[in-house]
Amino acid sequence: MNIISWNVNGLRAINNKGYFAEIIAAKPDILCFQETKAEAEQLPEGVRNPEGYFSYFSHSKMRKGYSGVAVYSRTKPEKVEEGMGVKDMDQEGRLLVLYYKDFVLLNCYFPNGGGGPERLKYKLGFYDHFLKFIEKLRNKGYKVVVCGDVNTAHEAVDLARAKENEKNTGFLPEERAWIDELIYHGYIDIYRHLHPNTKDVYTYWDMKTGARARNVGWRIDYFFISPDLLPRVKRATMMTDFSGSDHCPIVLELK
Repeated sequence: MNIISWNVNGLRAINNKGYFAEIIAAKPDILCFQETKAEAEQLPEGVRNPEGYFSYFSHSKMRKGYSGVAVYSRTKPEKVEEGMGVKDMDQEGRLLVLYYKDFVLLNCYFPNGGGGPERLKYKLGFYDHFLKFIEKLRNKGYKVVVCGDVNTAHEAVDLARAKENEKNTGFLPEERAWIDELIYHGYIDIYRHLHPNTKDVYTYWDMKTGARARNVGWRIDYFFISPDLLPRVKRATMMTDFSGSDHCPIVLELK
């Protein structure tokens, strides 16, 4: 089973450029998008209901053209939920929860902490509610796969210029500490688990500065899995050559 996760920075934009057709042609079993910036009704039929897939969308109820996530699945989930059941955290269309026979998949576009103290507070609050939510799932006996744009680089190896960004959102100690806590609870950053010593591999590059050509990037997109799924993991990788967004797709393959 192949799962692809990608912050598309606008689903309509990647479709207009031909990248939606290209990624769907790879025929992933599950395709997760973040930052779709669109409601389902705004999408062309071929994007809303591509052949061979069940499709699910969540959009921001606060602002148009903002946030949003989507999932395309070749297998129909047993159940699909939108959000965590926390009103203040569910208004921006950041989470889809899909229940499959063997695991629960959470496709999440975590908040960016930029824009002032209130947004950083919101981001950290979202983190805390999310961890409580997935812990409830595990306590019910579910195996868990989390994918998406976490908007934080965990360690110095996960961004090109760690020292220069120590006081910037996305690499603040309090943001990184949440990933520490996630891992403390047993969740596995599967790419880093399989590639502990790999450097200079990122998932996001600033477009304004042409950072991708120089590979001055950040690894802020992740797959986290509960430990009971580790025996099923075949590989985890980045599609660093795939264009269309300021992020690249990431891949998890399960047996």
